[in-house]
Amino acid sequence: MSVTTLHRPTHRDALGLLESAFGDGRMVTVFGRCSVEYDGRAASSLGPGDRLVVCKPDGTVLVHTDENRQPVNWQPPGCVHRASVRDGRLRIRSERSSPDERLDVDFERIEQATAYEVRDRSDLRLTGSEEDLRQRILDDPDLVEPGFVPTATERETAAGPVDVFGEDDAGRPVVVELKRRRVGPSAASQLRRYVEAVDEEFPEEGVRGLLVAPSVTDRAAALLDELDLEFVPVDPPESAAPE
Repeated sequence: MSVTTLHRPTHRDALGLLESAFGDGRMVTVFGRCSVEYDGRAASSLGPGDRLVVCKPDGTVLVHTDENRQPVNWQPPGCVHRASVRDGRLRIRSERSSPDERLDVDFERIEQATAYEVRDRSDLRLTGSEEDLRQRILDDPDLVEPGFVPTATERETAAGPVDVFGEDDAGRPVVVELKRRRVGPSAASQLRRYVEAVDEEFPEEGVRGLLVAPSVTDRAAALLDELDLEFVPVDPPESAAPE
């Protein structure tokens, strides 16, 4: 299992880790002093305190204190995680649209932030890296779709670098986001940001967004459909089994 941990990070460093982890479908834990606001079927506020926040790839969020086994706040599977820095605080936002619910956790101080690449026991096959997947796409662009022509990799945009950029058979710009494992809604949200950034460069050209990964969760599939984005199932090349 791959683990990345930041001890007493700045808000910006923690933001970078969370954005990467949410986009890659990793599990995240953050411990520090925070306040919590919930708005949805009811409304609640929790003042500053030292708490542990757990964000799972399926959209679940748990906020724990040092007492009891139940979280003091939580969101169910199917939510979308986002992170930002606002007014000198790191904010983790979890929200869903059916029903409309939003949970905001604002950290004034972060003691530790950790991202885990968790493998389920049923996930026995070893797969390659995202770079392996990118090379597979470049070697055989028809895996994305017939007529796709890649023109750039790591193409810079206002929202960050696009994994693979190209054109479809009709000449429309195509943004391809690559993930080497099953991903949740955060990957769809990440792809949307890239598409919106490229759309500002190519207005009225019908920029398309394709998420290429082995599989996506049901919530991710629904969000892709809602955002008019597309999913293409492609596995990275298998890695050699460790000796």
